[in-house]
Amino acid sequence: MIEKIKHLPVKKWVYTAVFTFVGLSFVSVIALRFVPVWITPLMVIRSVEQLGDKERDFRVEKDWVSMDKISKNAVIAVLASEDQNFFEHNGFDFKAIEKAMEHNKVSKKKIGASTITQQTAKNVFLWPGRTWLRKGMEAYFTVLIELFWSKDRILETYLNVIEFGDGIYGIEAASRHYYHKSASELNKSEAAMLAAILPNPLKYNPIAPSSYLKKRQKRINRQMYTIQYPVTDGQYTISE
Repeated sequence: MIEKIKHLPVKKWVYTAVFTFVGLSFVSVIALRFVPVWITPLMVIRSVEQLGDKERDFRVEKDWVSMDKISKNAVIAVLASEDQNFFEHNGFDFKAIEKAMEHNKVSKKKIGASTITQQTAKNVFLWPGRTWLRKGMEAYFTVLIELFWSKDRILETYLNVIEFGDGIYGIEAASRHYYHKSASELNKSEAAMLAAILPNPLKYNPIAPSSYLKKRQKRINRQMYTIQYPVTDGQYTISE
């Protein structure tokens, strides 16, 4: 009996913490269904890194733009590069996961199978890392996002928060930084190149692309024609 009494406050604290977290996560996900995401944990981390590194300039370039101000070339390019089954899954692409697991068993070069929804969950709500705790929280927020957000909202948020370089976040900032134009004006080649740097945006430069990056761009260019992107005003045609 005494032991139960001793442990009661701890259990009560744990229950309170869990219910508080669940409640705040629901409120946050629902709110961000309608409100632009102006800052993310990764932006804070990168800013601290920049301030602590004398060789890096402090820079935060980010402009939120609505989906109707983003070239469909950019939308289709990231779908072709990052998640070709985006409209077919509910947050987790189990076929891609299975394929990645089989590949990683026999290859030293590991590949992932994160969907755009999972990447959005990670970028908006969490921190970089590969721990089981973070992966578990990523899965949790992925479920919430798919539950409360539309597919277009997921894409819109992803394109507005994804890292495109050191201190460069979102498709609008990337388009203006690299091509000196708005995201609505990106052509197929430019959109494919920006999508090509996403696996490692701190390493790759779309203005001075390596041969590897050019190959990725060409592959994404070809794959863009296979993406079926549903629109409300008829069939979308990729502009060259």
